[in-house]
Amino acid sequence: QVQLVESGGGSVPPGGSQRLSCVASGSTLDDYSVGWFRQAPGKEREGVSCISMKGGNIYYLDSVKGRFTISRDSAKNTVYLQMDSLKPEDTGLYYCVGDPRLSCGVSWSKLFGSGGTGTQVTVSS
Repeated sequence: QVQLVESGGGSVPPGGSQRLSCVASGSTLDDYSVGWFRQAPGKEREGVSCISMKGGNIYYLDSVKGRFTISRDSAKNTVYLQMDSLKPEDTGLYYCVGDPRLSCGVSWSKLFGSGGTGTQVTVSS
């Protein structure tokens, strides 16, 4: 069973950038599809981005396409979410979830389980 820890959040002005990290222990993260979710107060969680095991399939929420980039560093057993041109509506608690069986298909965000503590991202001037 893989354990995931998120980091890299904080406060940033609109138009700024942040890179979130999802570091794994206990298993090789390359054997898992990894999804990044976010949840704002009073709203349901939404799947922001997903990368399939071995990097074969990548998904982005429409509202972040062209601004966010998901990637893997196998040597560091880590998945990153690079977020550029941040907007206030990107504010939320971001967390990652890994699954060794699911891929990043169209309904991936409905199928992945719950995440850990997460890291808060606040975009505000």
